[in-house]
Amino acid sequence: MTYTPFFLHGADRPARWLITCDHATNVVPPDVNNGDLGLPPEDMNRHIAFDPGAYAVAFELGELLNAPVIGANFSRLVIDPNRGEDDPTLVMKLYDGSLIPANQHVDAAEVQRRLNMCYRPYHAALAGLAARPDTVIVSMHSFTPQFKGRPPRPWHVGVLFPEDDRFACPLISRLRAEPGLITGENEPYTGYLPGDAIDRHATARNLPNALIELRNDLIETPQQQSEWAARLVPILEDALRMSDV
Repeated sequence: MTYTPFFLHGADRPARWLITCDHATNVVPPDVNNGDLGLPPEDMNRHIAFDPGAYAVAFELGELLNAPVIGANFSRLVIDPNRGEDDPTLVMKLYDGSLIPANQHVDAAEVQRRLNMCYRPYHAALAGLAARPDTVIVSMHSFTPQFKGRPPRPWHVGVLFPEDDRFACPLISRLRAEPGLITGENEPYTGYLPGDAIDRHATARNLPNALIELRNDLIETPQQQSEWAARLVPILEDALRMSDV
C-alpha cells in the first residue's frame, strides 16, 4: 500500500468550517527508519507521538458540521506539522522523559527528506482547503493530564489563539457557560508559535480561527469522542454567531 501523508474527508462540503488535526496519528512512514523510531509501544501510544482521541473528534465534527476535515498521517516525532520549518523542535530528540532513538543523529538532509515526504504535502493540501475567503479554521488537539514530574492540569478544554481573538474569545465565553466545564484561555500552552499551522494558514490570511485542546483522558473511547463532537457543534455555532465574523 502506498503511503499517504494526510487524510482528507469532505473536501467539497459546503460549510465555512475547516477542521484540522495536526497530530492525528502515531504513524511512522516505512521510509523513516523502516517505520520504527526505536520507541516501545507504550511511548508510541501516548501523547508524545500524537494527540490521542483528537482525530476521531475532528472527523465527527466534520460530519456534523458538513465541513472538510484534514489530518496529518505521521507522528509528531517523525516531524511536527505544527511547527515552523526552522523551529528547533521540528524533529524532537527528547520528549517528556523519552529519548527518540531514530532522531538522535538526524541531520539537515534527513530533515529535508521528512519535510518533503510528510510535512509539505500536508501543508499544501491544508492551504488548498483554506483558500475559501470566509473559512473558519478549527484545529483539534488533545493534551495529557500531566507531564512527568509536573503538576496535574485541571482544564477539561483549552482554547489557544494568537493575537486574533475574533472567534476564540466568543468560543471561550461559550465554553465557560457550560456547567462543570473548566476552560483554559491559552492553556495548557501559549497559542502562538511563529510558522505553526494556525500562523501559516489562518493568521497569514486573516482567517478567524481557534485551536481546541481536549484533555485526552476525556476522549479515550469512541463514545466519549462522539459525545464531545456532538457537544462542541452547538458551542462552535453559537460562538460563530457571537463573533459576527
